[in-house]
Amino acid sequence: MSHRKAARTPRIAAALLAVLGLLLAGCSGNSVSADGTFALVSPGGKSEFSYPQGERKPLGEIAGPAVDSDKRISVADYPGKVVVLNFWGAWCSPCRGEADDLATAAKLTANDGVQFIGINVREASKQAAADFEKSFGVPYPSIFDQQARTLLSIRGFPATAIPSTIVLDRQHRVAYVKLGAFDNPAPLVETLKKIAAEQPPAGEAVPANPAPSQAVPTR
Repeated sequence: MSHRKAARTPRIAAALLAVLGLLLAGCSGNSVSADGTFALVSPGGKSEFSYPQGERKPLGEIAGPAVDSDKRISVADYPGKVVVLNFWGAWCSPCRGEADDLATAAKLTANDGVQFIGINVREASKQAAADFEKSFGVPYPSIFDQQARTLLSIRGFPATAIPSTIVLDRQHRVAYVKLGAFDNPAPLVETLKKIAAEQPPAGEAVPANPAPSQAVPTR
């Protein structure tokens, strides 16, 4: 190998590592994609992101079949509610570790107008996902997304980041993102209560809550 080739090798390796780091870590900074929907860009090692009201953007449609029934679950079924999307898998050890914390947070914020929705990804079967929910007493519904299409549809979001959590405000715009597992429900509960208590921007009304028959029931 020539001296020039040898000199190039460390630089190429460093560049590849930098690209890999971005893929695994995900991104922040400017959160607007070309069509005006949310995109996660370059985190610089960060795992949590909060977005001021004036900078928030919506996700695309989030909907799919329920893990434990033939019903269809959609974020649109919960207008006017803060919606917490948690990406998880029964195969994921950190997901098992945070399950109790998420269940606690869901119960403590239900009266604040907060609705949790799980999104189960890359699972071998619906039964495996349903068994996980039963085992951990998960008190909210989950979408079965075996191919992780929901996760992959979010621009810039690291597909390897399981578990991850996205919080949508009452206008269903991205207000908070957490890459990785929670190890304590308290910070999440505090974040959710703050978002739920926000006043809408001037001239923008909060959608009314749906009638009970329109909403997908939680367990």
